[in-house]
Amino acid sequence: MARSSRPLNDTPATTKTSKAQDWRGELLRDGHTFLRATQLQPLLEAQGSLGDWYAFAASWGDMPVDTYMADGGRYRRRRHAVFAISADGRIERQPHQPHYQSRDYNTLNGGVERWFEPVQESIGASSSLHAILRFCSAVFGALAPQVKSWHVETHQFRIEARADMQGLPTPEGMHRDGVDYVLVLLVRRHNIASGTTTIHAPDGSSLGSFTLTHAFDATLIDDARVFHGVTAVEPLDAAQPAHRDVLVVTFRRQ
Repeated sequence: MARSSRPLNDTPATTKTSKAQDWRGELLRDGHTFLRATQLQPLLEAQGSLGDWYAFAASWGDMPVDTYMADGGRYRRRRHAVFAISADGRIERQPHQPHYQSRDYNTLNGGVERWFEPVQESIGASSSLHAILRFCSAVFGALAPQVKSWHVETHQFRIEARADMQGLPTPEGMHRDGVDYVLVLLVRRHNIASGTTTIHAPDGSSLGSFTLTHAFDATLIDDARVFHGVTAVEPLDAAQPAHRDVLVVTFRRQ
């Protein structure tokens, strides 16, 4: 990265070494895997420059409120963009369009076309985002080599919390997204407690839990096989702003 190899974060990423996990095999076997920042960041850098990461991460500070929340909440800010990615890795941003989920997948906010403000052009074209998209294309393409083209949606989420208002990263509860594969990548968390990701089998049994703590911590999910959710977040210091910024990327075969 241009300014520092350390992720942008409230606290430094851990320097402790741990036994490397076979995360690709874990994703194939279990339908999900958790990648720590120290694992994922080099994988992204192998796909392209992260030299504009600081500008990329800073763009979460300019996000409109999600006005489609059926629970009346105003704790979520969001931007959205759609890309087409071919099997050979060609990335093309598509005309702005609504995000749609049926109520089978989103019982709270599904069943309507939701027109979110678009991801800024400079962010959609950034080398950091394209490195992330190429990484996802390589991983998910290897799992489904027969797919020639992917419909890809990117969602910038900021979940805010106050002393009188918890933030709900997944207000619809434990869910699937109705796609093939999902990446959830932490960009930053500031003054936030909790936000634990939980993974469940279709029968409701727990398959694991973890907390995205540092920038570049991420989970990869086979959406057809597992359900996922995230616990509510709340401020550590009620007198200070508190938010959790993530990028969600979904891949659906066309």
